[in-house]
Amino acid sequence: MGPSDGSRRGAFPGQDGSKGNIRLAELKDALEGGGHLLILTHDNPDPDALASAYALLRLVEVIDGVSARIGFGGYVGRAENRTMVRELALPITPTRAVSFDDVDLIALVDTQPETGNNSLPEGRNATVVLDHHPLRQQTRRAKCYDVRDDCGSTCTILTQYLQAAGVPLEGVLATALFYGIQSETQDLGREAQQSDIEASLALYPGADRALISRIRYPDLPPAYFRSLHRSLERARTRGPVVVSYLGMLDYPDLVAELADFYLRLQGSKWSFCIGQFRDDLLISIRTSLPDASAGLLLRRVVGRDGTAGGHGMMAGARIPVGELSAEDIRLKSEELVNRFIKELGVEDESGWGLLDVPPGASR
Repeated sequence: MGPSDGSRRGAFPGQDGSKGNIRLAELKDALEGGGHLLILTHDNPDPDALASAYALLRLVEVIDGVSARIGFGGYVGRAENRTMVRELALPITPTRAVSFDDVDLIALVDTQPETGNNSLPEGRNATVVLDHHPLRQQTRRAKCYDVRDDCGSTCTILTQYLQAAGVPLEGVLATALFYGIQSETQDLGREAQQSDIEASLALYPGADRALISRIRYPDLPPAYFRSLHRSLERARTRGPVVVSYLGMLDYPDLVAELADFYLRLQGSKWSFCIGQFRDDLLISIRTSLPDASAGLLLRRVVGRDGTAGGHGMMAGARIPVGELSAEDIRLKSEELVNRFIKELGVEDESGWGLLDVPPGASR
């Protein structure tokens, strides 16, 4: 196992054919003897998860004796993500329509076992895990795992596998992977590494740029603007932190979408968005500080109340609240915000409503 990642081997540069072939051989060995592979993304998949799953599906096509399909839990809610699925005709199936009894092998992409954010059934082991988040101990039980938190996206890892297998990087495949990398790294500006740059350069010539533009700038439903209005009214600052209580969510990944949005506030270093979708409180945090360990911080904030994880600059959490009253959910939300503020050490800093005029500021 390499010292800089959680994979079974060392680095897997896209241009290093020998190491690429070793990784590809390990993947083929893990799938050998299986008939039906289910590729699972994390729940409420984003472009990195969707494109990575599609890339693995295409990769499996060159492996004899294995058929594959893509499953996901939750919802594809964000307008950009829904447009990506529709425009690229990605073959994804909700897990509620999947019979796990008919599945021999399970691969997790952009997620890991026991993170609380995927639909891997309890008691089932993943055969393959491909991810760019920090390695979890439970992942080591997989027959083949390639987990590299020194990559900015899982799409980068899958691009390297495709290169090793000689799969052409063109059409829908290149378009999905290129957009997945750009979305995850904010156009190579957030947590991007040299490997992400190299993968993007390899994918760009075969990608459909006009299609990417349609995905990036989709039509937005009226519900989005109502949610944004409600969120802005509830947003408050505390020193370098922006916090917003979103209330009931129209779709679960709105918390991540608005956390990205609030980090753009002048002077902010952190954003924290919290909202309720069905029986869960969902949290997304973002930071502009490259070495902030946001995932570890949010896990400390959430503690035993739920599950959390992420990267250095972004993280998410899920807290079950189905048994709580509306008032208890409100109090729990405030408690989680206060824990976050305390973790950052900004309890004594001043703050105000985001739409209010700060003291001493001109209108």
